[in-house]
Amino acid sequence: MLDALKSWWAKLPTLASQRRLALILLISQGAITVTGSIVRVTGSGLGCDGWPNCHPGSLVPVPGAAPIVQQFVEFGNRLLTFVLAAVALLVALSVHRARRRDEILIYAWISGLGIIAQAVIGGISVHLDLKWWAVALHFLPSMILVWVAALLFMRINEPDDARPARIFPHNIRVIALIAAIALAFVLVTGTMVTGSGPHSGDAGIGMEGRLEVNTRIMAYIHAFCMYCYLGLTVVTAFLLRRASAPQPAQRAVQVLIGLIVVQWAIGVAQFHLGVPRWTVPVHIGMSSVVTTFTAFLWVQGYRRPRETRAPHTHSVAGDRSLLKPLS
Repeated sequence: MLDALKSWWAKLPTLASQRRLALILLISQGAITVTGSIVRVTGSGLGCDGWPNCHPGSLVPVPGAAPIVQQFVEFGNRLLTFVLAAVALLVALSVHRARRRDEILIYAWISGLGIIAQAVIGGISVHLDLKWWAVALHFLPSMILVWVAALLFMRINEPDDARPARIFPHNIRVIALIAAIALAFVLVTGTMVTGSGPHSGDAGIGMEGRLEVNTRIMAYIHAFCMYCYLGLTVVTAFLLRRASAPQPAQRAVQVLIGLIVVQWAIGVAQFHLGVPRWTVPVHIGMSSVVTTFTAFLWVQGYRRPRETRAPHTHSVAGDRSLLKPLS
């Protein structure tokens, strides 16, 4: 057992381990938004009515304190936070042991600290009885953390000893940035649609603390923002094609357009079906996927070539440290 741990620790800073952990972190950041939406649509938001304890004097669910299914749904979502924090810690250890460049270290630290901040925000939203704006402030930072995790996953594969090079023209990257800003408006208005809709997060609080606006009008505003985002992404794709941009950039924007269309179709179905519960986790999950590929497209604007003198960790200092015991 000890030998296995030593072997694992020795391999932790390798590029393969860094990439694997970064991918797990990215998937986990998206997954916790889905489990959070399941908490909402099952009315389990106050299944644990305290924080950090599930109930006064108990960290875990208590029979009879609330419907047991709702308790375990909410408690399970809380447990996933600890899994996510453990993955973020492993990512940070991996890139620090590999002595990666500051950009990657910053992304790793933002991910870890962001998870802690999200746990606190989640606790505050429970104490505020799931007011719509508190729940929105719990969701939106998750999208930022998904974006950061996507950047981390892509940048980890770039060697530290290579200089960044412009991949496609600056004006196209500006439009891609504007499209990303439009996505932010899509996400914000989406929380407002949800905040005024039927799923309060807990069956016991009803519509108390909900956003008092016309849900249909709010949905139209949300859709308008989405069409702007889609249009800007299509313009980006056209310009990339006209500029004969490298294939990875063109593939990224093509996949992104397809994902936006799928997300649009889910939103339309929600609108016409009256927001059935099963559509909410799917829509939330696709939000993470769309955010991820928007970040992937952004990364394509500047890349570091893969030729490197440090093939094991993508860091010259990290390779020296890793191979030192073998010399």
